[in-house]
Amino acid sequence: MDAAEFRKRGKEMVDYVADYLEKIDKRQVFPDVEPGYLRPLIADCAPQDPESFEDIFKDIEKIIMPGVTHWHSPYFFAYFPAASSFPALLADMLCGGIGCVGFSWAASPACTELETVMLDWLGKMIDLPQEFLAGKDGQGGGVIQGSASEATLISLLAARTKTIRRVQSEKPELTEAEIMGRLVAYASDQAHSSVERAALIGAVRIKNVPSDDTFSVSGSALKKVLDEDTAAGLIPFFFCATLGTTPCCSFDKLLELGPICNKENIWMHIDAAYAGSAFICPEFRHLLNGVEFADSFNFNPHKWLLVNFDCSAMWVKKRSDLIGAFKLEPLYLQHHHQESGLVTDYRHWQIPLGRRFRSLKLWFVLRMYGVRGLQEHIRKHVRLSHQFEHLVLQDERFEICAEVVLGLVCFRLKGSNEVNEALLKSINEAKKIHLVPCHLREKFVLRFAICSRTVESTHIKFAWQHISQLATDLLKTWEQNHHQQ
Repeated sequence: MDAAEFRKRGKEMVDYVADYLEKIDKRQVFPDVEPGYLRPLIADCAPQDPESFEDIFKDIEKIIMPGVTHWHSPYFFAYFPAASSFPALLADMLCGGIGCVGFSWAASPACTELETVMLDWLGKMIDLPQEFLAGKDGQGGGVIQGSASEATLISLLAARTKTIRRVQSEKPELTEAEIMGRLVAYASDQAHSSVERAALIGAVRIKNVPSDDTFSVSGSALKKVLDEDTAAGLIPFFFCATLGTTPCCSFDKLLELGPICNKENIWMHIDAAYAGSAFICPEFRHLLNGVEFADSFNFNPHKWLLVNFDCSAMWVKKRSDLIGAFKLEPLYLQHHHQESGLVTDYRHWQIPLGRRFRSLKLWFVLRMYGVRGLQEHIRKHVRLSHQFEHLVLQDERFEICAEVVLGLVCFRLKGSNEVNEALLKSINEAKKIHLVPCHLREKFVLRFAICSRTVESTHIKFAWQHISQLATDLLKTWEQNHHQQ
């Protein structure tokens, strides 16, 4: 394919993607395929000779689309939103076109510098304390990670290194292995599984702190666990607070937890993967109060801020903590500006060496929507979640299981877990809308997340009527079976 054909095919692909997104509501949200569907549809091995673009293009609808779950459909209410917008898609094209691998400033100065500035923009939008911003001479700063899981792992590893060095200076008789064996990380029993996975990779033990009846972790609950472990000779070193938990969007009590972590020399990382985007709205910013106590903070613009995956924004108060944990300087990566103090080499802030020019997506989206446009997007989703909550509350067969704060509604039929499992099965088998469940204590609960950029009030009404009708049919069947028994 030469440049002339690329121009032609590129225009066709842009049209195809625009059509796909414009008419996505006509497609069934969840595919009708069984595991292994794809292998029989394509050749056993790669072709020896080139094939035409036309043939490949035809196969998109024939082979790929039948197996796609349409995350951007207005009938997709599962997991959390996956952000997407036309400006972000255009920026991704430019990123692919430039094709730099920005591991150091010298590897592509614009790639590094735009990222630093965009993370400052984003930090100011959510009113992050000054210490987290790079500015002209700050000690903190932001970086784009691939996902919140990576941000948690990076902060845990940095905390581990910092703690080992501190304990070794206080107790030189202890070996690194002895200290490692005593380290403990903590997170809510509602925290995402990626926190536990970070501890697994970091080879440290992790303990769940019990959450209260609002599914939040309080200061007293953390203090109880810390006191027990310290008395047993363990070394608490890391706590991951969650703002907007995956099961029910609950918020840990930062203002209670932060001072404890600071006093006990525990690194506090805040995972606000989904909820963080909402903090650009003044009416939700109070949910971030207490961030001033944190060492690191992360949220995903690729969930709810119209920047498509992957773009996970992470800030640290002291970038020297990250760099100190990960810095290696082979000659082939050195460059003559690196000691100037004006230069960030992001390879020291992340797990991989290479990185894409992801800040272009933020730059395009923040400029083309403006802060007000993005606030309106968040507010609309929150309004729609309250609309759904209101519909659920009008039906006495159902209950709401957790406070609706942002764009997630947790609900269920009053009754057994079995009947709710059956309801979810019938919803997802009908394939008109798509939902996923969670467990809240002993209850099996249905999660209804407002996801698509194009979702409207009519889609919410449709979803509720559909769920309500399936519930009616299900309860009728259950009653008949019950009488027959």
